[in-house]
Amino acid sequence: MNLFRMWVKLLLHGLCSNTTVKSLDLKGNNLRTVGAEALGKLLRQNKSIRRLILEWNSLGMWEEGFSFFCQGLGANNFLQRLDLRNNQINHQGAGELAVALKQNASLQELDLRWNNIGLLGGRALLNCLHSNKTLKRLELAGNNVPSDILKAVERAMDHNQDRQTILNETQNRAYILSKEVLSLKDEKTKQFLDLMDTIDKQREEIARNGRMSAARVSQLQEALDEQHSIMNSLKAKLQMTEAALALSEQKVHNLGELLNATRQEQTSMAERHFTELQQQKQEGADREGRLLHDLSAASEKNLLLRNQVDELEKKCKVQQDQLFQVKQDLTNTTAELKLRAVQAEERLEMEKRRFKQSLEDMESLRVKEVDHMTQHIEASERSMQDRIQRLEAIRIALEEELSQVKAAALSERGQAEEELIKVRNQARLEEQQRLEHLEEKLRLMTESRDEAQNCYLKQKQMVAETQAKVNQLSLHADGLRRRLEELQQDLNSKEEEKVTEVNKVKVELQEQIGHLQAERTAQDGLREKIAALERQLKALSSNHREALLDKEGEISLLLEKLRMKEADISRMREEEAQRASFLQNAIMAYVQGSPLGTHSSRK
Repeated sequence: MNLFRMWVKLLLHGLCSNTTVKSLDLKGNNLRTVGAEALGKLLRQNKSIRRLILEWNSLGMWEEGFSFFCQGLGANNFLQRLDLRNNQINHQGAGELAVALKQNASLQELDLRWNNIGLLGGRALLNCLHSNKTLKRLELAGNNVPSDILKAVERAMDHNQDRQTILNETQNRAYILSKEVLSLKDEKTKQFLDLMDTIDKQREEIARNGRMSAARVSQLQEALDEQHSIMNSLKAKLQMTEAALALSEQKVHNLGELLNATRQEQTSMAERHFTELQQQKQEGADREGRLLHDLSAASEKNLLLRNQVDELEKKCKVQQDQLFQVKQDLTNTTAELKLRAVQAEERLEMEKRRFKQSLEDMESLRVKEVDHMTQHIEASERSMQDRIQRLEAIRIALEEELSQVKAAALSERGQAEEELIKVRNQARLEEQQRLEHLEEKLRLMTESRDEAQNCYLKQKQMVAETQAKVNQLSLHADGLRRRLEELQQDLNSKEEEKVTEVNKVKVELQEQIGHLQAERTAQDGLREKIAALERQLKALSSNHREALLDKEGEISLLLEKLRMKEADISRMREEEAQRASFLQNAIMAYVQGSPLGTHSSRK
């Protein structure tokens, strides 16, 4: 037998470092002190065993070994089921187990049937259940434990099971909410990344168009430089043909008429360019007005969203006030119940005093007249039975009031949960509406971007048209140059008039160059507007991110409030259960100490 115990001790020491065994069955091995100490060490060090069966092992015969086992159980946070049937555990061992259960936070099922726990051990286990909230099943049959303690233990187990179910429900709800928040985050990040991709593409297109326009402007500048060189060559030729201009007065008159015609054409071209520039300016002003209107609308929508957030906060405050009122009502009802219990105790004490006086009178009268004493005893017994019936009616009424208070508390809790569900649904709907508003804003911004791109395309067309016009003018200048080369022999007269006319042509060309430069400045202004639109898009995206972060903060606050409310509800339930158990114990003590029980014992 000693060899067997040593073998079991070595086995338990080997299991201390094991991480795979989940269940251990040592039923009917009579382990006693050595086995209890080894089991205590095993429970301290092992982190994998979830189920331990120790039936028929006489662990409670030696107090030191069993206390070491209980210390190991208190230090363990992984064991879930423990079977200690038929282990000769007395009330002291039950006290050690109660201390261990106060420290343990993982055990869910404990079987203590067919031991010697008794009244004191049952009370110790009942007291430890006030601090232990994880134990869901405790078997105490066959231990000479009174029925009231067994009922109180059953109520505590039911309370722990209800608490566990509520905790599971809250964890599931928190998990679902976290999933929803993560999905919303993923959707928002995808939308933001798509928006940033589109913005990058637009930037690339704008940069490409800018490079193209810069190349075209450089080409135009080169063409103008060529025209300047041509004009310089013409000046040199005119200086060479000053002597020949005097002989061709009539031909110069004809050339003057041709020059007047060309002047009229150039003035008409300048007027057309001026009207086109004015139209472009008006269109740019209209676009700026539209963009300002869109910005004002976006700011108004942001104000509306802020107002909605303030309304939600007000609703949460109103709900908190309602919960505070419910708590006050519960405290008032509990105070009333306490007052009624105190009144009932005072009545019981008054009746006890009266009964004592009646007993003294009966003893004095018993010496005198036995017959009269018997009659008086019968009358007193009837009166006491009536009083007991009245007290039982009062107790029943108090229990009904307690049940009504519990039902009211449960109904109020259900209403609070429904209001919380409504608040969550409203928050979700408002969040969806905000998302829709933001999508509409994005759509409007994309439309404005498309309009800006269309304006840019129109500007490109205008530049192409101006380039064509410049080419036409260059061709026209080439034709004039050819005519001048043909008429060089005839242009010998009127040198001063020709010089003035050439100066006028120079001025007109400079004016055309100025118009082209003005168009270039207009293009630069459009580029600046496009950059401003990009900055507005960045600001809107940052605002959207801030709104998302604010919403996540609101969701976390609502979750914390939910946890606080559930903790308050569980605490109120525990207090009500304690008060009910105290009332029941008081009534049972009164019934056991009533004069009817004493009189029956005397008989």
